[in-house]
Parts: sequence; structure tokens; C-alpha cells
Amino acid sequence: MELYIKELVKIIESIAPTVLKEDFDNVGLMVGDNREKVSSILIALDCTLDVIEEAKNKQCNFILTHHPLLFIKPKSITNETLQGRKILSLIKNDINLYSAHTNLDSVQGGLNDYVAEALDIKNFKILDKSPKGMVEGNHGIGRIGKLESPMTLLELCNKVKDRFNLKNVRFAGDLNKEISRVAIINGSGQDYFFKAKSLGAECIITGDTSYHFVSDFKEEDICIIDAGHFGTEWSAMKSIETVLKEKLKEAGHDITIYISQSAKDPYEVL
Repeated sequence: MELYIKELVKIIESIAPTVLKEDFDNVGLMVGDNREKVSSILIALDCTLDVIEEAKNKQCNFILTHHPLLFIKPKSITNETLQGRKILSLIKNDINLYSAHTNLDSVQGGLNDYVAEALDIKNFKILDKSPKGMVEGNHGIGRIGKLESPMTLLELCNKVKDRFNLKNVRFAGDLNKEISRVAIINGSGQDYFFKAKSLGAECIITGDTSYHFVSDFKEEDICIIDAGHFGTEWSAMKSIETVLKEKLKEAGHDITIYISQSAKDPYEVL
């Protein structure tokens, strides 16, 4: 059965309702024609030029990303800017781009839940509950709960590396300290550190931390694991393939979904 872009958008938004996005965010169909038929779907974290080229090679006319290409409104769209070159390439190649960002972080069953479950955090709760008035479900930024079994900070660092296939993580705190209660905020979570502290977190796992913030929390005996922005989100984003495939099947559609092979952390380690 044929699937049109506008129908696929509805299915994605049944998974991650746009009402759950943060006020600063921009989600939805970034570039595209909702009257087009979907050929196949490519899932990526960011819409890079490499990802667009990959979509062309795989004959995908729909890219689903986590991070929005149009986060900041452009003043012009020309080949003189990176953003402009991406938009022009998408349009010239009839590729539609959709982004589900903080709404996919917040929603029950979304990226935050995936990270918490992957680390065996039990009976976790919302760190910062969504004020959006959703009647059903537990939605919001971050999760906090107890590990299945207490472990040292060193053991927890190794678990994060193992579960998210990371070569390294940054940490702050005594590696021998026993950790039980953990807060996680995938991506950039520093704005929620005080909330995590007030809820009794002994360790906070996130990405994009800064020196003075981490230094202060370390002095207050709260451990920090910085697994990187990419590291805390890409494994979780890949899991959306299963959810989306099930939703498409329920709607009677057999559409091929690819996980991007060109999605890479911009940081490398020597």
C-alpha cells in the first residue's frame, strides 16, 4: 500500500507528539512535499551532507533525524552557507527531511526511557515532567531512578561505554564511590543538574558538560559521567527503527527503513 509523506508524518507524531517539544525547539517536516509518496526511510542523528549523500545512494526520499536542520531560522538559502547547501541538496534530490527532537526525548518510550532501560535503572521517574498537559503517560526531560544493583563509579563508566559502544567517557568523582541513584539526560543535560541533585542523584549521566559546572558538582560529591552528546543519543535514536516499523506495519505499510552508516560523532579521540 502506498504511503504519502503526510501520512508518515502523522505516524511519527503518534510516536512523538509535537506538543511535547520544548518552547525553544523546532520539530516537524523541515524540508519536503507532504503530497509525495515515500520510497524508503533513513534514520540519522543529524542531517549532514554525508547523510544526504547516503540517502541519495540508498534511494531514500525521507530522512528522519533527531536534531533539526532548521533550529535557527535562516536569513537566506544559498550555496554560500553549509545550511543552505544542505537545503538545496535536499530539494534538488527530492528528499524530505523530518526532525523529532525534544518531543522524542520527552515522550514515554522515547530516547530518555531507552537510555534508562539500557543502563538497568529500575522504577525510574521523570526528572522534569512535561508541563504540556498530556493527559496520558509520563512525559518530560530526563529520568532518575535506582540501578538494578549498586556499583562503583568505575563500573558504571564501563557499563555506559559497553551499552552505548563508546571508546571512552569523561567522568568526575571518586571511581571507588558506590552509586545507587542515577539521573540521565540524553544529549545536553547540564540545565537539569540542580533538579537531579534535589531529587537525590548520586551520579548524573549526560553529554556536553562544562568545566565550572562539573567542578562545583564534584565538590558536592555528585559524580558526573559525560558520555558525549552523540554517545547518549545515537544508540537510542537507532531504537526508533523498531517502533516506527511496528507502527507502519499496523497501518498496512511495508516500507524499508535504513539506519545511517554515515552518522558519526564529530569528536575523535587520540
